[in-house]
Amino acid sequence: MIAVIQRVSESSVKIGGESKGQIGNGLMVLLGIEETDSKEDIDWLSKKIANLRIFPDDKGVMNKSILDSGGDVLLISQFTLHASTKKGNRPSYIKAAKPEIAIPLYEDFIITLESDLGKSIQTGEFGADMKVSLINDGPVTIIIDSKNKI
Repeated sequence: MIAVIQRVSESSVKIGGESKGQIGNGLMVLLGIEETDSKEDIDWLSKKIANLRIFPDDKGVMNKSILDSGGDVLLISQFTLHASTKKGNRPSYIKAAKPEIAIPLYEDFIITLESDLGKSIQTGEFGADMKVSLINDGPVTIIIDSKNKI
């Protein structure tokens, strides 16, 4: 699983021109799921996101997590995070999980992250053509791959 985590002052997602989810201060997370991902990847990545210290403390040092800051999370599925661009100019998405594998993992990730945060999160819609807006705060953008834990 790959997550692109952006600290935002606001973020939203629209589907077909209609608002699906929006947050103020918090994290906008793009999540890519691959064929080999498992519950272990979900648990590890969810805890990492919940505890990632990228919010400023009283001295302006990035020392607080989303749990400490009380911010919200907008989670968006994005299979293109697993694009391979090694050959040619057209990306290959062969590593991205097919919907029958990815959807249950995505839904489990939502439940796990909500449990780790102790509150509901906002989401996009798996497989939909989404329009995502954000104001990146900092900017702070972190990429985490559950296959690179060490």
